[in-house]
Amino acid sequence: MAQTSLRTVPDTNVLLASQLRAGPTSPNKEYFDRWRRDEFSVLYSWDTLREYVDKLRDKAIADHLIKGLIRGFVENGTRMPIEHFHLPVYPVDTDDIAFLLCADNGDTTHLITYDKHLHDVRGHYTFKVCEPTDFLRNLRQALEAV
Repeated sequence: MAQTSLRTVPDTNVLLASQLRAGPTSPNKEYFDRWRRDEFSVLYSWDTLREYVDKLRDKAIADHLIKGLIRGFVENGTRMPIEHFHLPVYPVDTDDIAFLLCADNGDTTHLITYDKHLHDVRGHYTFKVCEPTDFLRNLRQALEAV
């Protein structure tokens, strides 16, 4: 399968949903399955990984599963060093800053989230803030064009 030029940053709630509600037709499961098939890139920073670990532990996800998920990001994702820390608009929830910084520093095309606070910053960034189903629709269109 050809890889598109799409570059994404998944918010913690998408990762959690892929672990807690990952039925066969789950858009969260499809998002991560398609990433594993190398159809698009996933960016992460040390701060986003820390946020993933904290929230997964809060939801009592087993440590061996957390380690496997983090290993997947490190081995198959693209680490984004944060070089500039100024954002045009800051989110209400300070936990979201790590994801915005990663997306902004990484020339991301999509920040994938269910978080309404992150949806509130739309229009202030060059990347699209959307839910997994919207991203998957964009991905299918991009793959048709390849």
